[in-house]
Parts: sequence; C-alpha cells; structure tokens
Amino acid sequence: MSVSAVVQDGKVLDTNTKQDTPSANNGYDKDAFMNILCAQMKYQDPLEPTSNTEYINQYATFTQVEQLSNMAEAFSMTRASEMVGKTVIVTNDDGTKIQGKVDYVTYSKGEAYLNIDGKDYKMDNVSSVADPTFVENHDQADDLMEMIDKFPDYNNLNYTYAEQVYTAYAFYQNMSSGAVELVDKKYIDNLENYKKRIDELVEEAAKNAEEAEKKEAEEASKTSESNETSSEDSSKGSDQNASSQT
Repeated sequence: MSVSAVVQDGKVLDTNTKQDTPSANNGYDKDAFMNILCAQMKYQDPLEPTSNTEYINQYATFTQVEQLSNMAEAFSMTRASEMVGKTVIVTNDDGTKIQGKVDYVTYSKGEAYLNIDGKDYKMDNVSSVADPTFVENHDQADDLMEMIDKFPDYNNLNYTYAEQVYTAYAFYQNMSSGAVELVDKKYIDNLENYKKRIDELVEEAAKNAEEAEKKEAEEASKTSESNETSSEDSSKGSDQNASSQT
C-alpha cells in the first residue's frame, strides 16, 4: 500500500483541507484510520519515534469508536423498523412537511428510509411520531368539527335538517373521551344548541302533522255524514213520489 503525505516536525499534514475554510465532519472509517496510522509510522521522526504503546492505544480508541458507531447504526435501524404502521411527520431539506403512515422501511448504505405513500424519506428527517390512538382521536375530532361546519345558519334551521344534526350528535356520543378533548368547546356548545333546537322543531312538526291528520279525519267524517244525509233525503223524495203516483 502506497501512502502520499506531507510531514512536518514528525507529523502528517492534511494537504487536502484548506485552513481558512471549515470542512464538513464526515467521520473516518477503518480504512481511513489505517491509512493515517501507516502514514504516521512511515513518516515518524526517527529521533523521537512513536512508541508501540501509543499505537496500540490509538487503535484501541478507534475500535471503541467504531463499536459505538456500529451500535448507533443498529439502534437507528431498529428505531426505524419500530415506526412501521405509525404516523410520522417528515421535514424535508427544503422545509416542507409530509405527514403519513409508514408502510415499510428500507436500508441503503447504512441509512434507513421510511416509505410513505410509495415514496422514501430519510429517517433522520422525521421530526415527530404520532401515537396511533392520538391520530385516531385527532381524526374523529376533525370529522366532527367538519360535520358541524356544514350546519346551516341557526336562524334558518328547520326540521328538514334533523337527520344531519342527529347524525353529528350520534357521532359525538360515540367518540372516545380523548377525541372529545381535542374538539374546540365552541363546537360542542353549538352542537348541543342545534340538537336542542332540532328537538323542538321535530316535536312541533309532529304536533302539526297530528293536528293536520286529525283535521283531515274530521273533514272526511263531515263529508261522509253529509253524503249520507243527502242519500237519505234522496231516498225519502223517491218514496214520496212513488206514493203520490199511486
């Protein structure tokens, strides 16, 4: 293995790094460490050679760092696998946010990628992970508020909107306590007011229908009695005419 390096005062200088420009810290792998170690041994000061103990200490330190790096990578992959099925928010490099459920995880070159709706995102870009129960509660709260937003103006409310209001109220009654806590209180108050008003309108409509049915029945009865009276009078007239003819 040939190594090119510049040595000054028994030390290897990095000629690839500009002194006035900060470089990115990408870390070193085992090959890079071995290259540096070989360069140190090759270009060490003959008058003050580095002791074997120091080389061993350097290698031991590097081995510990490498093990920690491997552990961190394994932990990262494990953490990524645990996100499958969960809802996450990914903040892209351009600042845009993506929210979705993780379908599966892939690994490439030591990095974990989360697949959301058919697209891969770096796990390192995940900014938050939502508990499935919280997501379900949040969706329920959003659905209820959306239904209430579709209600007509309170002053224009009539019994024909009964099904719409009762459907929303039944949905509210079946919501979990956690979901109800996520709903703005003004929505709950509006729903209660609409429900109360609809009950009054439905009851009023039922009474009106009952009265109309009763009135219709009375009119039908009067018409029937009038027809019977007319029939009787007609029958009597016929009898009288027959008697006078005889």
